[in-house]
Amino acid sequence: EVQLQASGGGLVQTGGSLRLSCATSGLTFDDYSFAWFRQAPGKEREGVAIIGIGDSSTYYRDSVEGRFTISSDDAKNAVYLEMNNLKPEDTAVYYCKALKYGNDYWGQGTQVTVSS
Repeated sequence: EVQLQASGGGLVQTGGSLRLSCATSGLTFDDYSFAWFRQAPGKEREGVAIIGIGDSSTYYRDSVEGRFTISSDDAKNAVYLEMNNLKPEDTAVYYCKALKYGNDYWGQGTQVTVSS
């Protein structure tokens, strides 16, 4: 059974940092790309960052580039999102996703709230 579990969200002040984790199981880790998405209230879910198969490449949406870093750890079968200099507009539920052609999986998400 494939499982993705996001954690590490919480309440932080503007300018603070959080480290999100996505623990995975039941999949061949190196066969997947991984991404972080987020969804704010009343808005569509949007991609935040993606890391390619075997850490081949990383991509970020413009609003987070330079502040967020996506990484993975093959030994732990985990994906991380280091979030620095957080802003109120980063407030959202953050979801991790495993991507493979014909076999994509979503985690449940973790709430990030950034206060002024």
